[in-house]
Amino acid sequence: MLDTMDYIVEHEHEQLVTCFDRHSGLRALIAVHNTTLGPSLGGTRLWHYENSEAAIFDVLRLSEGMTYKAAVAGLTLGGGKSVIMADGKEKDPQVRTARFQAFGRMVENLNGRYIAAEDVGTTTADILTARGETKHVAGLPTEVGGSGDPSPVTAYGVMQGLRALTEIILKTDQFKGVRVAIQGLGKVGISLAEQLVSAGATVIATDINTETCRRAAEEFGIKIVEPEFIYDVDCEIFAPCALGGVINDQTLPRLKCKIVAGSANNQLLDTRHGEALNEMGITYAVDYVINAGGLINVAHELSGYNKEKALAQAAQIYDTVKKMLALAASEKISEVRAARMMAQERLGAVAAR
Repeated sequence: MLDTMDYIVEHEHEQLVTCFDRHSGLRALIAVHNTTLGPSLGGTRLWHYENSEAAIFDVLRLSEGMTYKAAVAGLTLGGGKSVIMADGKEKDPQVRTARFQAFGRMVENLNGRYIAAEDVGTTTADILTARGETKHVAGLPTEVGGSGDPSPVTAYGVMQGLRALTEIILKTDQFKGVRVAIQGLGKVGISLAEQLVSAGATVIATDINTETCRRAAEEFGIKIVEPEFIYDVDCEIFAPCALGGVINDQTLPRLKCKIVAGSANNQLLDTRHGEALNEMGITYAVDYVINAGGLINVAHELSGYNKEKALAQAAQIYDTVKKMLALAASEKISEVRAARMMAQERLGAVAAR
């Protein structure tokens, strides 16, 4: 059982807000982890959770990851996240609209400590609905001056990180012949797959949506495997691009890769699994280091969106990944510890001012 207060204290969260709207049936959680660098910004996830404990654990872990993601990416933002607990009723357009209006009011009550954006299960249209109740949102549709769907920029950033990894770990400056197993062909996963295929990589992928798999195979020539077998694929790179917790005690022994690097948040079920990867000789491109492109894209919207500037900053993930690998090698530590050191160094420097 999760002791929420003990977890909050141990991980130094600033705030956890529970939200219920009796009119729409909205059940939501907003977690603010750290605002040292600025207001917290993070996506709003709409997901069906087994229980409220699972939802709380998810939003707390996700918000903490956003703190480190913003810090390592050099953004003046803190870490936050929100989850809306799905019950199926949100499939009704009227219910969905009412719930995102209610959610917007909840965000407004935080007076700018949290800025909401799109995430798994939500769309830019949902965020636009919330904006009717609060100005503290980002990732709006392009037709209203927003940055639109951040997924392509997330995938672009991951691709830059993979370039650094192939150079340092695989000792090659090209993807031709490199086998990449992608878990999840959602908006980011499919974009990453397309870029990898174009670069000459051999892509093996899976997704729970069979129609998505069929289209990916037809359009890009990707080999498809059943979701359960993606861990057993013999490859150079395993790219988790779905939900978190996929690197765990059960999956670790099955991995046949040299690198774990993907767009999913919280890929490790626990920090110790990052240490286990290190002991196995598998390089881990820490999720919040390599998948920061989407956050970077949304952050640029706050100061007046310019796509070229957003892409230029996302391209710097290449250098950030190289820095992380160099620090891990020089200190003889895991990539997990190296990334945390990089984040804590920036947080500490700002807090000391």
